[in-house]
Amino acid sequence: MIIRLGDPPQRDVRYRRRLGVYAILPRDGDLLVTFQGEPDNELQLPGGGVDPGEPNLRALYREVLEETGWTIAAPRRIGAFRRYVYMPEYDRMAEKLCIIYAAHPVRRIGPPTEAGHTDLWISPQVAAEALGNPGDRHFVREYIRTL
Repeated sequence: MIIRLGDPPQRDVRYRRRLGVYAILPRDGDLLVTFQGEPDNELQLPGGGVDPGEPNLRALYREVLEETGWTIAAPRRIGAFRRYVYMPEYDRMAEKLCIIYAAHPVRRIGPPTEAGHTDLWISPQVAAEALGNPGDRHFVREYIRTL
């Protein structure tokens, strides 16, 4: 089941579907998140769009590495959500289908390579309140219930 979180779609707007993969990354009691400073300041679960023809898990490994500088292991899907948003980097309205995984951060091999991103470690409780979209917050709250 895919839940819808955030604002409902507007009837007079044409949305383009964008598939994305994101990860909850626990280690030593904290979560690895990314701070994106462009176009707006926002804490996010690491991840992003799946390129055409790219397998979801390959995209997850790539996106986490680009946004945090960390490699990951043992991803497992924990859920999905849909949200309708404006994507300024593409100047379009999008129906974002977001697949959420839990994985293990293994090793930091360098700083994030994606412009405007910084890797941060924060407590799950802070993440559940501070992440920038309701889907990320929802799945972190679900994760906390399993602790």
